[in-house]
Amino acid sequence: MSHHAREALALLIMRLGLAWFIFLWAAHKIITPKQYQGLARHFDGVELEFTTIYAVAGAQILICVLVALGAVRWVSYPALALMHFFTVLRRWEGFLDPFALNARGFPIHRNQVIDLAVLAAMVALILLIHRDHYSLGAWVRRKGA
Repeated sequence: MSHHAREALALLIMRLGLAWFIFLWAAHKIITPKQYQGLARHFDGVELEFTTIYAVAGAQILICVLVALGAVRWVSYPALALMHFFTVLRRWEGFLDPFALNARGFPIHRNQVIDLAVLAAMVALILLIHRDHYSLGAWVRRKGA
């Protein structure tokens, strides 16, 4: 396997993993909208109707599908990253104390560390978009050339 093929395969794997990660969060908004309603109330201090939650989840799922396919890459990849960046911003306090434990000894800020790693991978995907050859966008570009 050539160097370029390995890079393209690595980006395909990264892209699919990132899309799946966010897709699960978006799908849970549809499956358990009441839970997301509580999170919006807790973190953002807003009351959301189920229709709003479904609309947001639908938009997020659409972005995830576009990313998984590698379609409209200069829009879909940054949109996925911005969506996730919003989540990271809302939980930034955990980065200040990454080793905090609750009374039972459970690490309470572990998800924030995961969130940061996912955000870093999203930024890397955007920076390497020109090497993402196993994508619908690259296929369209090759067919048009």
